[in-house]
Amino acid sequence: MTNNKENIKLTDLGNQLRKAREKANLTQLEVAEASDVSTNYYAQMERGEVNPSVEKLQKVKKALKIKDLKI
Repeated sequence: MTNNKENIKLTDLGNQLRKAREKANLTQLEVAEASDVSTNYYAQMERGEVNPSVEKLQKVKKALKIKDLKI
C-alpha cells in the first residue's frame, strides 16, 4: 500500500509524462508501443496509479525524448 506522499509524487510524475506526451504530439498508444509497455499500463502511469520501475521510466523517457523527470 502506498502512502499519501507517495501518491502525490506518482501523480506529479504522471502529469509530467502527460505534458511531455502532449508536447510531442503523441498518443498514449504510440508512447506505449515505443516503450514496450501496454497502453493500459502507460495510461496508469499518467494517472499516477502505478509505481513504474526505473527501466520502464527510462524507456518512456526515451520514447518521449525527454532527459529528466522531477521525481
